[in-house]
Amino acid sequence: MQDSPLFGQVHLGYAPVVDHRRDIAGVQLTFVPARADVQPDAAELLRVLCAAFEPLEPAKSDAPLSLLLNIASESLLDRLLSLQPPAYFGVEVPTFMTSDPARADHFRALHSQGVSLVAKGRTVSAMQPPLMGCFKALIVDAADEDLGIDRPINLGPRPLLTYIDGTRTASEVELAFSSGAQAVIGWPLDEFSPPPKGGVAPDLRAIIDLMNLIDRQDSIDRMERVLKSDPTLAFRLLRFINSSAFGLRVEVTSFRHALMLLGHLRLKRWLALLLASAIKDAASRPLLHLAVRRGFMMEELAVAAGQEDLRGEMFICGVFSLLDKMMRQPFEDLLEHVPMPSRVQVSLLGDGGPYTPHLRLMAALEQSSFVEVREAADKLQVSPAEVNRVLMSALISARELEV
Repeated sequence: MQDSPLFGQVHLGYAPVVDHRRDIAGVQLTFVPARADVQPDAAELLRVLCAAFEPLEPAKSDAPLSLLLNIASESLLDRLLSLQPPAYFGVEVPTFMTSDPARADHFRALHSQGVSLVAKGRTVSAMQPPLMGCFKALIVDAADEDLGIDRPINLGPRPLLTYIDGTRTASEVELAFSSGAQAVIGWPLDEFSPPPKGGVAPDLRAIIDLMNLIDRQDSIDRMERVLKSDPTLAFRLLRFINSSAFGLRVEVTSFRHALMLLGHLRLKRWLALLLASAIKDAASRPLLHLAVRRGFMMEELAVAAGQEDLRGEMFICGVFSLLDKMMRQPFEDLLEHVPMPSRVQVSLLGDGGPYTPHLRLMAALEQSSFVEVREAADKLQVSPAEVNRVLMSALISARELEV
């Protein structure tokens, strides 16, 4: 993604919005002004967001919101709303702003103009029904007594489409959906489910076999035989390689052609992505979403640091950083089956690896924990503006892959 002056004016974080099917319903982006004495450019913010998240086809009026904008600045929020952002952007409005009659009239006018407003805050349940009708959705904290995960049954159905923020465990996610919420914001990463019986699933075996053959620099003929035994894998591999995200100038029509054009290291990079995306457990889909974006961010950080030769393995490190949770096996066991570069292995197994600071930066961005973002960025000697550019570029690249 091209640079923008906006990237030096804000701190940026993100989180997936996950529906009850564990599909990704959208993304929440958090913006915090970097300096109190500098007003971020609202018009540039809207331009950057429209360029990154414009729908591939015209959005329907009743389509779910693909982007939630959490803007931690009242003045920036006001300026953005004055520009009438497109309807597929859900602009979050703290409920304290609705208590002012003049603002309430303004929100009614924005609603009539097709702007998608999303109310958030602990006082959201106290809003008057006529004003609540101006909002397309609600964002509530998991601990909210009226609208959170323990919402009393006697309060009846939820008044609007509801997103719940602050779920920390898988059990809290279940409570959120059973309480009638349509989605949760973010995904818990701390819990580790029991491992499945029988080791590596058969539908992942072909990908791992290919990775091992590449690791041993085996013959193309043997690799082709493995690939031909799994037509679905072959189709997905060619689709990924031919996507615009990878920028190839010619169409790749066969596995042999792919290997000749890309070489072992780049092909292994895509197999790492395929391995993660081939895991079919529904609860792993949010983890895949995060892992793929980590991979693209790691790759962008390698480019920013002038380490082009490390792009492939840094991408693999990001994609594999949640593989233990997706496959429900500790990394110590996974390393017996899945070949990884040595620096990736060390980084995934403990805190002393060369890519550990990068992974800490990824996790901080996912939590919008800006103190930790700054600490990780400082350790990597990466500017806040570059961190923002890397994140936006990763979101765009992953979106082009539709994963």
